[in-house]
Amino acid sequence: MTLQQLLDFVRTLDGALIWSPEEGSDTPPIAWGDHFFYHAPDGQVPPNVQPYGTVVTKNYPDDTASDLDGEGRWRVNVHVGRDRFEELTGGEGPQDLGTSDFSVVDTVLPHPVYRALGWVCVVNPGERTSDVVVSMLRDAHGDAVARAERRGEVTSQDDTPTG
Repeated sequence: MTLQQLLDFVRTLDGALIWSPEEGSDTPPIAWGDHFFYHAPDGQVPPNVQPYGTVVTKNYPDDTASDLDGEGRWRVNVHVGRDRFEELTGGEGPQDLGTSDFSVVDTVLPHPVYRALGWVCVVNPGERTSDVVVSMLRDAHGDAVARAERRGEVTSQDDTPTG
């Protein structure tokens, strides 16, 4: 799976918004080139809402374990929640310390920084993980839609606010 294929898939999800800060934008330079996935049928990044998935294309100061500064390396990160986290990581809990090698490619791993919040990641998804990455993103998007509905927000481009 290429990065473009992943982004193209996310764009097929109803009400999905991919926010991709670019060089020269008002966002901090560290975010330039990365991608943040939201349920936002109005096309605007929702205030006070975290993305349900991200793609990072480089190391961050507090997140270097995946060695993303190497040529062609990127990592998809997905919020999956506790139950799915344990299923995907072979029984590890989000609060477990674990000893994963976060630089391994095409393997579902606990997120090196946000595992305690129920996030997993895959560096350069490939043959082994592409299907599970699509499934995780579809489910995470569905969870984001459900949260928006509970808050009484618009859930698709044709819906009106509920509540």
